[in-house]
Amino acid sequence: MKFTVDKYDRYVVIEPLQQKLDGDAAASLKGEFMLRNTGGQRNIVLDMNQVLETDEHGIRTGLLARRLCKSLGGLFIITNLNDGVKSYINSLGLDKYLIITSNVEKAKDLIFGNEIRLDLKEGQV
Repeated sequence: MKFTVDKYDRYVVIEPLQQKLDGDAAASLKGEFMLRNTGGQRNIVLDMNQVLETDEHGIRTGLLARRLCKSLGGLFIITNLNDGVKSYINSLGLDKYLIITSNVEKAKDLIFGNEIRLDLKEGQV
């Protein structure tokens, strides 16, 4: 599976470059999520701009990324979902667990808000 990885100071944006996020693609993404997490990256944005459909494997990978980011106090955010993928996530009831935004800028705002909260919390200890 091909994807782009754009690294920033406090987050990384990963964008799959294919239309279907299935088992094979999910395995590649899982490895990338784990690599970023073990490298200390706690905030990951999955930009689904080019993905038109997903299956259970793709969704499970998102749940894994959520757990990895959460374990470090960070956020996993899915952005730029099309209506079909969004409906699939909603039908599984996972919209209550996954953070979904309409674009990367809104994801970035959530991440920086969380980072400020963490910085303030660390300053109080």
